Amino acid sequence: MSRNSDVTTTRHGSRFLKLLLIVLAGIVISRAGAMLVSVLGLPIYFDCLGIVLASALGGVVPGILVGFLSNLVGGLSDINTAYYSSTSVMIALVSAYFAHKGYFKRLSRLIIPIICLALIGGGIGSVLTWHLFGQEFGVGNGASLAHFLYDHCIRSEFWAQFTADFLIDIVDKAITVFLAFVILKLIPEHIQEKIHFYDWRQTPLPQKERSNAQKRPTRGLSLQKKILFILAGTVIVIAVMVTGISFTLYRNAMTEQEIRMGYGVANVVSDLVNRDRVDEFLRDGENAPEYKEIDKAICDLLNSSEDIAYIYVYKILEDGCHVVFDADTPELQGGNPGDVVEFDESFRDMLPALLAGKEIDPVITDDTYGWLLTIYKPLYDKDGNCVCYAGVDISMAHIRHTEMIFLTRVIALFIGFFLLVLTLEVYLAEYRMILPINTIAMAAGNFAFDSEGAREENVEHLKRLRISTGDEIENLYTAFTKTTEETMEYIEHAEEQNEKIAKMQNGLIFVLADLVESRDLCTGNHIRNTASYARIIMDQMRKDGAYTDQLTDEFCEDVVNSAPLHDIGKIQVPDAILNKPGKLTDEEFDIMKTHAAAGGEIIDQAIAAVSEEDSGYLKEARNLAAYHHEKWNGKGYPDGLSGEEIPLSARIMAVADVFDALVSKRSYKDGFPFEKAVGIIEEGSGSHFDPKIVDSFLKAQDEIRAVAESKT
Repeated sequence: MSRNSDVTTTRHGSRFLKLLLIVLAGIVISRAGAMLVSVLGLPIYFDCLGIVLASALGGVVPGILVGFLSNLVGGLSDINTAYYSSTSVMIALVSAYFAHKGYFKRLSRLIIPIICLALIGGGIGSVLTWHLFGQEFGVGNGASLAHFLYDHCIRSEFWAQFTADFLIDIVDKAITVFLAFVILKLIPEHIQEKIHFYDWRQTPLPQKERSNAQKRPTRGLSLQKKILFILAGTVIVIAVMVTGISFTLYRNAMTEQEIRMGYGVANVVSDLVNRDRVDEFLRDGENAPEYKEIDKAICDLLNSSEDIAYIYVYKILEDGCHVVFDADTPELQGGNPGDVVEFDESFRDMLPALLAGKEIDPVITDDTYGWLLTIYKPLYDKDGNCVCYAGVDISMAHIRHTEMIFLTRVIALFIGFFLLVLTLEVYLAEYRMILPINTIAMAAGNFAFDSEGAREENVEHLKRLRISTGDEIENLYTAFTKTTEETMEYIEHAEEQNEKIAKMQNGLIFVLADLVESRDLCTGNHIRNTASYARIIMDQMRKDGAYTDQLTDEFCEDVVNSAPLHDIGKIQVPDAILNKPGKLTDEEFDIMKTHAAAGGEIIDQAIAAVSEEDSGYLKEARNLAAYHHEKWNGKGYPDGLSGEEIPLSARIMAVADVFDALVSKRSYKDGFPFEKAVGIIEEGSGSHFDPKIVDSFLKAQDEIRAVAESKT
């Protein structure tokens, strides 16, 4: 294993240890607070201080773990405590949010978290209590206040209980939040930062970079939301299935329990009834021997449990059920011996078996007499004949009550577990998947290629991320970093080669221009001078804000590099005309003027030999060669263009070319003084030259003079 792997493992181990210590401390504080108020007999709970502190200091993960586990620990002594894990997890989430937003840093802002936490603990908690205890009124710490409110102002048991619980919890959460505020004030900020739990699997990002990484836009649904929806959907589906299965099993178990109870009661009745005297009981009733004693025993058996609704003994005949015994209930008087009761519709299918004296399965009905489980046990005489049936009806109404409590408990536990799992998974996904992936994407998106220093800094920044998720994301990061390094090396090498090629190309241009210039004995350093003037003029124009949309770095370089080719067309002008010491005749001047169009054609041929993408500076070279003798007023040549119809590069070269011709010594003249040449250029503004270019030329006189004096 590498040293980096050892460091990563150690770092992860220390984070886990810190998380464990925060959670243990939070659980101890929460349970200690609950035990304290219990010992003092105070009507509050004070079991959330550890949750609030863990959330504010440690963050959302320690907070929800403390919230969930502290209730499970409390459930060891009081099982009902465990069912409030859902509200505790909600309190942790809300506390972490308010701590992140800075609500625990100012006393004036505490009222908002107090109310929100009270709505969870006293509001949602009250609804949970109401259903956990079967909608029983007057339970919990707010029982006395609930009775008072019910007696004096709120004539609803639920709302009286709810209001009482909320008011009690306002006090409870006010004490809790205030104590948390004081404790947080006593702990220095840098210590709080060290306590806070982060699960970084990379170099921690500053808050601004983290926000940018978290909020990177996506074309469709983000990965984080997909994980959230899939996880939430999966957990909900599983929870619904488990809850449904649990509920069904619970109902079946409760029903089986009632069936066993019903058969037990039926067996007792069977033992009480003298089967040889059934006909005598039917005929004589209470006057028959033993009848009253048996009837009293059956009544006592009926009153022994609230779950036993009815007990009776019937003789089943074709015309109906003949009453032998029928115990009275507070709500309904039983039938007299010999009375005939019509067959219930729910027993019609079982009538043949009953008439035959056979056993039937328990029957569950929900009709006039409520939700009942009916047990019919046949009583046989000594000859094996069925003389009657002992009937027992067990009330199933209480099962609904217990089912509701059971369902509430299951849902309460599920919500707590659901919030715990969902928060943990989203948190882990954010730190182990979303942030690393978005950080890589952000680093790639912000990559700068404009300079060697910027590229090196970007590569170093990428290396400093140190993503160590230990999975495919880390593999992706490693491969991306390696590929980026190699790409940067390739780019550096390519730039070096391009620079060499550019130098060679520029050298060839000057050689070619020098060849052309060597035929003109009068031009001297003209091609170098004009290139220097063009650069100075363009630099000043950019300072002046002239033609900023056209004067890009690339444009300026193209103009300077192609400036030596502006007179390449002179290669087609005869030497006699090119080097004539005196003034040219009109015919000779017309021939001289052809060098502009000829230069454009020569460079057109060069452009045609390369692709559009590779033509580069040749486009501006053509503009310079063909149009540097055009005039702003349209009286130039070869095409008589005017104003901004003339390419910008040619308008710049026109100033540089004329100025150099003015100050340079020729075989047929001496060079003009600098001030006179500048004056001539200024006079040509608006007629020969572009006024904006002349203006920039005049502003850059000092630099122009330096070049002119160094080249002469």
